Parts: sequence; C-alpha cells; structure tokens
Amino acid sequence: MSERVLTQPALADLAAVPARSRWVGSGPIRLHALDYGGDGVPVLVLPGITSPAIAMDFVARELTGLVRPVVLDVRGRGFSDDGPSYTLEDYAADTEAVITGLGLDGAVLLGHSMGARIAGLTAAKGNLALRGTVLVDPPMSGPRREPYPTTLAAFQSQLQQARRGTDADEVARSWPRWPRREQELRARWLASCGDEAVAETHRGFESEDFFDFWPSVPDPAFLVYGAQSPVVTALGAQEAARSNTAARLVEVPDAGHMVFWDNPRDGLAAVRAILRELVA
Repeated sequence: MSERVLTQPALADLAAVPARSRWVGSGPIRLHALDYGGDGVPVLVLPGITSPAIAMDFVARELTGLVRPVVLDVRGRGFSDDGPSYTLEDYAADTEAVITGLGLDGAVLLGHSMGARIAGLTAAKGNLALRGTVLVDPPMSGPRREPYPTTLAAFQSQLQQARRGTDADEVARSWPRWPRREQELRARWLASCGDEAVAETHRGFESEDFFDFWPSVPDPAFLVYGAQSPVVTALGAQEAARSNTAARLVEVPDAGHMVFWDNPRDGLAAVRAILRELVA
C-alpha cells in the first residue's frame, strides 16, 4: 500500500488560503480542519472521497461574510490521521467530534458527495443541535442498486498518477471543465488521500444505502444536485423527494456530479441562497 504524500509545493498552497488550521481528536484519530473565521453561523463543510479540505477552498471563500466556513480533512485525507476503518458511522462520529471539539453548536452541515452522505447520517442520528443540512449530490448507490458510476479502479489510477507526480494538464484529461486552479490543487493534493480510505469508502458507496437514513434527516434539509449528474439521476431525485417529503431539492443546471467545479456560478449561488435562508 502506498504512503500518503504531501509535497512542499502542496504545503506552499496553504500560504494563500485565508484560514487557520484547527485540530480535534476523535478517539485516537487526530482530525484537521481549515477554519475561515468570522462571527457568522458555523458551516462545517465535508468534502468528497478524494478531496482534502483545501480542494473546497474556493467554495469556502464564497461563503465567508455570510457564514463561518470550517472545512474538514476527513480521516485518511489531507492532514488528518488514517483510521482503522472508514464506515459512514466512523465519519459521522468524527463529524460529531469536530462540532463538539470546536464549539460549533448550531452549525449547518454542508457536504458534497461522500461528505453529503456523512452530513445526512450525522443529522439523522440526532445527537447534535444543527441549524440545517445541505447535501450536494450524495451517492445514491447501495445494495440492490446501480453501482457508483466511478469505479474503484479509476480512483486507484488517479491516486497512482498523483504519487508519481501528476500535473494540471493530466488532471484536465479527467476533469476538463474544472477551473485551472482547481486542476492544479488536485494535482498537488490528491496524493494526500489514502488508498485504504478511498477503497473502503468506495465499497461503502455500494454496501451502505443512502436511503436507509435519508428519510430521517430532519427539516430543514436540502438536497442539491447536478442536472447532468450520473450520481443523482432524475429517478434518484424523485425517490429522494418521495422518501423525505420535508426536504427541498434544488437542481443546478449545466452541472454533473462535481457541481461546484462544473458550474461554480450556479452551484455556489444555490448554496448561498440556501444558507441565507438557514441563517436568517
């Protein structure tokens, strides 16, 4: 198994990030988060399967002034420790530890992809006093459902490229629509994601059913999805609307699964509008 890697060029990216590092323990695991500060309602941002916290810097910057974004390096990514396991329950326990440890009472949970699943389960468990939950394109795969559309082999290939030394041009072959800065960050930071973390999470996408907990996510809950997403399909969106009738669904045009990267303008505008409602 390959070691996680953080190179000097990757670390230098932090000099331009207007956030400070915060650390929290979750059992024996040390978790790192980027705290963008401010006096607003805290919003804990939970990234996707191969996204360390810095990958969502451009999202957090668009939310500052409205709220206080805090972006988590999920276990096995970025600066956070590896874990002995990577179940949704593990991730939800980490999320509870971060909110408690950083004093983020009354926070909003905002998750993308894997992070949306984590946000949903954490809210459904009901152990925290949350202001609301925003799930962006959560994987709806699971037992007896269609498989997650990106294979584990594809993720493993991307991790291997990152560890041998990839660049933004190579990243662009997989993600041609992304802004150049985000392609560059992915090239430098993807190697900080652990093989086991990615593999176990991917297996969870197909063994842990989103719809087991989605009906229990309390109001106010929002599900934001890309109009061209292969992860939240039209049928998936319909099932989500039927199974949690209090939740509100928001479709982002001209976006696939990587909503904020595919269509930053409309994706971020949709989330800002939701947050304005939640923090009013």
